[in-house]
Amino acid sequence: MDLHVMGRQAIALHQQGRLADAETLYRQILALDPNVFPALYLLGMLRLQQGDSGEAVQLIGRALALNPNDPAALVHYGLALVGESRFADAVTSFDRLLASHPGEPAALMGRGAALKALGRHAPALADYESVLAVDARNADAWNGRGLLLRSLGRIDEALDSFNQAIALMPDFAEGLQNRGDLLWSDKLDNAGATADLQKALALEPSRALLRGSLLHLKMFAGDWSDYAQQVAAIHHEVRVGKLVIHPFAYQAIMEDPADSQICSRTYGQGRYPAQPFQPHAQEPRDKIRIGYVSGDFREQAVGLLMAGLYEQHDKSRFELFAFSTGTANDHIRTRAQASFDRFIDITPLSDAAAAERIRREGIDILVTLNGYFGSERLGIFAHRPAPVQVSYMGFPATLGLPYIDYILADRIVIPETERAFYDEQVVWLPETYWVNDSRRDIAGETPARAACGLPDDAFVFCNFNSSYKLTPDTFAGWMRILAQAPGSVLWLLAGNNPAYEGNLRRQAQAAGIDPQRLIFAAPVSSAQHLARLKCADLSLDNLPYNAHTTAADVLWAGVPIITCTGSTWPGRVAASLLTAIGLEELICTMAADYEALAVALARSPDRLNAVTQKLAANRLTTPLFDTARFARHMEAAYAEMMARYLSGEAPAHFAVPLSE
Repeated sequence: MDLHVMGRQAIALHQQGRLADAETLYRQILALDPNVFPALYLLGMLRLQQGDSGEAVQLIGRALALNPNDPAALVHYGLALVGESRFADAVTSFDRLLASHPGEPAALMGRGAALKALGRHAPALADYESVLAVDARNADAWNGRGLLLRSLGRIDEALDSFNQAIALMPDFAEGLQNRGDLLWSDKLDNAGATADLQKALALEPSRALLRGSLLHLKMFAGDWSDYAQQVAAIHHEVRVGKLVIHPFAYQAIMEDPADSQICSRTYGQGRYPAQPFQPHAQEPRDKIRIGYVSGDFREQAVGLLMAGLYEQHDKSRFELFAFSTGTANDHIRTRAQASFDRFIDITPLSDAAAAERIRREGIDILVTLNGYFGSERLGIFAHRPAPVQVSYMGFPATLGLPYIDYILADRIVIPETERAFYDEQVVWLPETYWVNDSRRDIAGETPARAACGLPDDAFVFCNFNSSYKLTPDTFAGWMRILAQAPGSVLWLLAGNNPAYEGNLRRQAQAAGIDPQRLIFAAPVSSAQHLARLKCADLSLDNLPYNAHTTAADVLWAGVPIITCTGSTWPGRVAASLLTAIGLEELICTMAADYEALAVALARSPDRLNAVTQKLAANRLTTPLFDTARFARHMEAAYAEMMARYLSGEAPAHFAVPLSE
């Protein structure tokens, strides 16, 4: 067949959305003649549409070798480079086009996205505004401007940009998704956020992360309409490699570590591909240099838990560096700053610049305390700024990234049989992987129950987990417990979605439980929260995502917690903590046993008192809250990692021996 005829057919198929058929024809053309510019360029554009930016770079690059100044090819080459996180190269491609076609909107917007990723916010914003100055009806430019302004914390302006985009294009799924994400994450309008995400999903059901974001938002509201169907759809899409849910949100519904690994790989390897780097010199030092990268050197769960470890590290053997990616300034940050040899703010730096800053400090072991939670910044690790790179604490699953060498865990949260589901080498700490701060403040005065809205004479069950962890099955179990413990109440943390309380009360009513037996507590400071926890009798845990910091909270406050072990790391954390404090009798393996134990303890004051007294006796005599002991185990892990690196050995899993 004539190549021109084949080319016209391929283009027609491409325009009709028959991408697989068009791809076949393009490849047939190139098999006959590998230097056909339109086939190379259009196949590259097609592969970019299909999400393969790597092959798109190769194909369009070959096309540009034949025709270096083709405007459309330069635009799509730049977009493909952005997809590969080659942002500086993308800027160069867009600059080439803009040199001959000043003001080209697609090039300006593409360059704006690349400059944003490089941390060059002012010129990125200028690019978007240059487009809008000429064409104020460009919805894509308003959307890009909104994303940039949101990253700068200029929330009102970002919202206005998204509003402009959607006013111009009411069925703009990407704009709706971005506005919905902003409305709920910045706590502006939860109902509006839900409406935006629902509309976007109806418009583009396969849009990346959209289905998962909507479910996560609804879980914050205790809205379980279509819950089972949505969870099943998300599991299916995860298993076929679709980017359907953020890995952190997935932990709340995930019950198979293999699924978690796929989800992390799909998200992480697409968002944070490995970057070229210079090999590190293998130079032993008198002290090992540890770098902690975190957005949470502040009064937040990880910040509170890690504060004591920073102080307990052996400064004669280790130099400590903090690389902060967050700006909050409070007493925990002040404490952390005093603990480190150097405290360096890398918040405004691009990933590449931050990696270079870390490399200059000669860090031996670099630890992410966020993983896929909060201020991720895993693009820094993609540049391999340290010879040994570690995941700890922030994310209870594999990151699925080839440049993260180790993950710190224990044998309860990661049994030997599940090591294959972690792309990192597993380092098993003895006793528990969980760190606690033995200096953590508890306010001096325990409030009266009445001050907390609690009845004086009732048995008080509590659960202070975030609302997104609550599933219909867990809540149904709690209602069965309340039904068998007359007069008891359930004390919960108020959600950040105003609909949460009402939805749970309606669910309680439907289960035959007086809605007033649910009591909601407003957020307070950490020290005040620990003090008020003493008003509770017994804490109830969740599945599939256990209490983590909240389990440590109740135990530190002297309140027992009962748990049911799950099938993945997020569902085994409370069991790890209870084992480390010598309260294994509060660990159940079946939901029915968990419910029966809760009822039995509520009905038997003497039995509960014995457990509470045992907790009081064990609190400061067992490993869980012994920060100094934990620090020695952590340091032994670091020392072994470094020894393996210096001897030229590849990372490998190992267990840290119990200290004397």
